[in-house]
Amino acid sequence: MSLLVVGATGTLGRQVARRALDEGYQVRCLVRSFKRAAFLKEWGAELVRADLCDPQTLPVALEGVTAIIDAATNRPTDSLSIKQVDWEGKVALIQAAKKAGVERYIFFSILDADQYPEVPLMEIKRCTEVYLAESGLDYTILQLAGFLQGLISQYAIPILDNQAVWVTNQTAPIAYMDTQDIAKFAVRALSVPETSKSVFPVVGTRPWTPQEIIELCERLSGEKAKVTRMPLGVLRAFRRVVRFFQWGWNVADRLAFAEVLASEKPLTANMDEVYPVFGLDPKDTTTLELYLKEYFSRILKKLKELDYEQSKTKKQSKRRVPF
Repeated sequence: MSLLVVGATGTLGRQVARRALDEGYQVRCLVRSFKRAAFLKEWGAELVRADLCDPQTLPVALEGVTAIIDAATNRPTDSLSIKQVDWEGKVALIQAAKKAGVERYIFFSILDADQYPEVPLMEIKRCTEVYLAESGLDYTILQLAGFLQGLISQYAIPILDNQAVWVTNQTAPIAYMDTQDIAKFAVRALSVPETSKSVFPVVGTRPWTPQEIIELCERLSGEKAKVTRMPLGVLRAFRRVVRFFQWGWNVADRLAFAEVLASEKPLTANMDEVYPVFGLDPKDTTTLELYLKEYFSRILKKLKELDYEQSKTKKQSKRRVPF
């Protein structure tokens, strides 16, 4: 099977590519920059330059491809909008995949996307699910909640750096999952017939509130967090302001996700029937506790080593000073 990974330089996409290569798949990665994707080539993937927002570049990228795992999404810093990348780009890719005779299409969506039509990314994900299901392609849709990797910059690093941790005053618990574990489900879907033309939630072991994550980080790091709570009304007002400027469209669309948090409804799902279908063991899924414990252990060890080296250097410098 020749597999095309879209969005392979992203947090999730790179794990999908790595997993597929480890399992012996012939992996091709659709990228916009060879330089940025050089690490994928070093891993053994083939790189092909193409752009979802330039449909005429897609046919060449799809030559000989039998399956697609689509992990691409718009970044807040992108010059293009969420609509251009996550809707128009995906429609173009799905159409091109059908013309190219692609046999399988794995798509990452967001859990409960159909419940938040006022949130641009959620509504676009829902529409893409519907479009893919009606395209005639053999598909599998995996609905995600959040990545453990995102918690490092949001909570762990600010706490270690004695910086403020920003949270909203209304928060919904989220079942975060390690992208390496998500990649297992995506790659496994390619070889499990029962996943054909089906939708599955793929979420972590349990939902966590920001306060629970902060308390865990405090315990593991030995540091006290500086928590700043942002009223939801302030975020809504800021979103309305930046929406007036083209440079702020992506930021505004991302801020709309605060409406999901405001619902205070846990973003989670029961995975009891999902694991058996994919032939995976839930005991192998990384928990948030284990993920953060390993992170802080590595960081604190490096900090101790750095302090030791700095102390050693100072002592050596003092010895060289003539009296």
